[in-house]
Amino acid sequence: MQTVKAPRLVDVAALAGVTIGTASKALSGSGALKHETRQRVLAAADRLNYRANSAARALTSGRSYTVGLLTSDSLGRFSIPVMLGAEDSLATGQMAILFCDARADPVREQHWLQTLVARNVDGIIVTSHRSDARPSISKLVPVPVVYAYSPSDDPEDTSVIPDDEHGGRLAGEHLTNVGRQRLVYVGGPTSFTASHLRLRGFQSAIDETDAELVTPPIFTDWEEDGGRQAARILLQRGVTFDGVFCASDQIARGFLDEVHARGIRVPEDIALVGFDNWEVMTGATRPRLTSIDMNLKRVGEVAATRLLDLIAGDSRPGEEFVPSELFIRESSA
Repeated sequence: MQTVKAPRLVDVAALAGVTIGTASKALSGSGALKHETRQRVLAAADRLNYRANSAARALTSGRSYTVGLLTSDSLGRFSIPVMLGAEDSLATGQMAILFCDARADPVREQHWLQTLVARNVDGIIVTSHRSDARPSISKLVPVPVVYAYSPSDDPEDTSVIPDDEHGGRLAGEHLTNVGRQRLVYVGGPTSFTASHLRLRGFQSAIDETDAELVTPPIFTDWEEDGGRQAARILLQRGVTFDGVFCASDQIARGFLDEVHARGIRVPEDIALVGFDNWEVMTGATRPRLTSIDMNLKRVGEVAATRLLDLIAGDSRPGEEFVPSELFIRESSA
């Protein structure tokens, strides 16, 4: 009986038409390769059913082919989409993720950092439950660090973050494009940078049209009760408006419940746009909620790619913004 030889790296390189070194970089996710080259190598490996020996690779390269993902988002509302995106990017290099939840506790964060370093991770992705800048940890660990969703307060670090201002602008453009002229903004707490950035983008879109903000911005909490309170304030003041941008889907759902209870129709009387594109909210509202998506999965993908670049020695300090996306549904149609 003839023994079938397992495919080798040299076989993958030959099939892809590249050098062994290039094939190794493509499969490990390291190096500055063209996207087409990397995909060609991955396709060749898949065709040959090539599976690298991770233990052997670790011994010869001094790397563990693992990445730590450190978060303070206990509920996973923001960190899970980031992690899924990072996993997609890291999978091309057959790298694993160690997920660590610090629960917004500095002591736990230090514990997990020490644990990750002891596990010899090749790098760390740091994320959080809010998009405000957080203290840098890059000088505390001997491996590359990339910040996703929550940027570092050190401009020399690499941060990949959603573009809140762009998202606000998309909301303003949409509401004015569907003919709404008297607009309202309901933001989250003033302590959150996102509340102000989303307002800035919203205002910039309005300023280019004949529409106007008919009342000063209302800032509340991120929950549904905040949206209900905002709607009550506007209606008690007798403010006339035909379009509302809420800085979270939860605020928007509460706002919608309150105006419905008072016989105001959405979208006939008021067009409503939320933010986050959280399916739990957008799918449960009636009518379904138009919303801005931060593309958190893409944030994770880009963050993982930047981490691989750092591991390979390619530094890209500063903040990189991932554009938001508008999802139109019945609440503004």
